[in-house]
Amino acid sequence: MRRVREVIVVEGRYDKNALSQVVDATILETRGFGIFRDQELSALLRRLAAERGIIVLTDSDGAGFVIRSRLRGMLPKEQVKQAYIPDIYGKERRKRAPGREGKLGVEGMPPAVLIAALQRAGATFEDGEGAPAGGAPITKADLLELRLIGPGSAQRRQVLLRRLDLPSRLTANALLEVLNILYTRERFLQEYQLWDGESAVEPPQNKTS
Repeated sequence: MRRVREVIVVEGRYDKNALSQVVDATILETRGFGIFRDQELSALLRRLAAERGIIVLTDSDGAGFVIRSRLRGMLPKEQVKQAYIPDIYGKERRKRAPGREGKLGVEGMPPAVLIAALQRAGATFEDGEGAPAGGAPITKADLLELRLIGPGSAQRRQVLLRRLDLPSRLTANALLEVLNILYTRERFLQEYQLWDGESAVEPPQNKTS
């Protein structure tokens, strides 16, 4: 599986599922036209674009280009790469009928086509590289020790999301991905120490030598 440094933006969960079988990357969904009204998601994409860069990979139909245009208008040009899939006509297995324009979307593309689209866009492939130079990553064990995941963690996680200006809809897994893009482990723990929530706890100690 190819590892991609940039954050890849797709339209929906089926696109994300298909792409996640091909590349190891942070993949975010616009939820179709949801990006037009979701200010939290828009703000998050701006932060991620500044930190890691964005690759836009939408369907090749009219709706896909409308979404692509929206993203192009809201993100700095130098922080965005455009990946295009070819016009291949057909129907995805899960659908009873083809889409309005009869074209396969991202979810229907063969793996080799998706890789080729990312290569043409100038994706940064990091195959075989280790952890980022910033040090040890934030892990699920850290979040568990901080009681940000697990039973009864939802409210604490919402407080943290507000504190860090992150979207309230982020799942625990998505939170972990985003934190590792925006923060080093050391910096995150420093930020966490500043959290004045009523149920704040001491940050975990780094057990690595």
